[in-house]
Amino acid sequence: MSLIKSISGIRGTIGGKAGEGLTPIDVVKFSSAYGAWVIEKTGNPKVVIGRDARLSGDMISRLVAATLQGMGIHVIDLGLSTTPTVEFAVPLEKAGGGIILTASHNPIQWNALKLLNSVGEFISDEEGKSILEKAEKEDFSFADVKKLGKYTRIDDYLDRHIQHVLDLELVDVEAIKARNFKIVVDAVNSTGGIAVPKLLRALGVEHIEEMFCTPDGHFPHNPEPLPENLREISKKLEKGNYDLGIVVDPDVDRLALVNEDGSMFGEEYTLVSVADYVLSKTPGNTVSNLSSTRALRDVTEKRGGKYTAAAVGEVNVVNQMKAVNAVIGGEGNGGIIYPASHYGRDALVGIGLFLTHLAKFGKSISMLRATYPNYYISKNKIELTPEIDVDKILLEIKNKYKKHPINDIDGVKIEFEKEWVHLRKSNTEPIIRIYSESDSEATAEHLAKKIMQDIKEVVSASLI
Repeated sequence: MSLIKSISGIRGTIGGKAGEGLTPIDVVKFSSAYGAWVIEKTGNPKVVIGRDARLSGDMISRLVAATLQGMGIHVIDLGLSTTPTVEFAVPLEKAGGGIILTASHNPIQWNALKLLNSVGEFISDEEGKSILEKAEKEDFSFADVKKLGKYTRIDDYLDRHIQHVLDLELVDVEAIKARNFKIVVDAVNSTGGIAVPKLLRALGVEHIEEMFCTPDGHFPHNPEPLPENLREISKKLEKGNYDLGIVVDPDVDRLALVNEDGSMFGEEYTLVSVADYVLSKTPGNTVSNLSSTRALRDVTEKRGGKYTAAAVGEVNVVNQMKAVNAVIGGEGNGGIIYPASHYGRDALVGIGLFLTHLAKFGKSISMLRATYPNYYISKNKIELTPEIDVDKILLEIKNKYKKHPINDIDGVKIEFEKEWVHLRKSNTEPIIRIYSESDSEATAEHLAKKIMQDIKEVVSASLI
């Protein structure tokens, strides 16, 4: 069993002993700490909650709601929802915060509490540490019987969210409708199975093939939208009867696209293509994290904007986007952050913008993909024993490649002429992640292997 307490929330596997898995005791303890923080921080005893369709979701949701009520907090429960929908709802409900009950792309046995501030954005590092400290010290108290919080259920926020997408200036419903798209949807039997087909119909798409759109939490495959997990939708598209495939993760903040021939558009290129469209209408700056493709930089500079890299993590990307007033940004895992909507990864907003872009492009999705620079990312990791000093290893690698441009805001990213490699340590495991990119797949793999060998040599030397 696993329980991971981090600055962004708490996540773990269901079952086991308290403190070792995500048990009811852990849920109550952490919800209490968050509730105390919300009251202390905002003085606003109202919290919005919503969940994906995981098997444990209903149980976790009822525990969280009852705990917050016990703190004297009024709970607005959106029920089956999406991460961006809860983010969207928090400011509209004038709440002090929000909790999304989802383990995102993690397998079925996992669940988590993701924590939002009063503007519907993920809490900061400092705020997360404060909540962890409250949980550890059990620094919270509950309300008297006459001051218990109220519970309200609101079931139409997905509809409000969808209407919000339709109302975005750069989403052209008529253009999408005119293309008469035939689309396959894989929503991994979570809440995207409700939201995505409903959005597509609202956008005028009449031909929708729903795969795994029953929100019962029985994931038919690994829920992370990576190519190796999308074989079934790929096979359906191979037959040539559809224009594209749309894939979302369980909480609908990541968007992956599949070409009309069953090949992958590329998760990294979801953001690249949407950014290209947004920049064509509203020129400006962009941001993605250090481990995302350089194709976004290429597209941004071609459109006259400036690209900036942020540390890995949505809150870091959002902070950097605000700092440079970016018009679009996100992460290379299919996460679109569009400030004209809200500062959070949102697959529904991404779908609206992408389908408008594809409709106006007028050709196939594979032909659109061919208009962008072709880069390959190699993703690797090295597992280390706990006693090895990861920070020292990263410093040694940084010194070895000091003649090259280096960014060290999050690990070490080394820039070569047309390639880069990014090394960063995991926050939860003794692991170094090594991502490399080149316009040649062989070169990307070679670069990763070279850096991995450098790391092994440093480790061997430190053990002598």
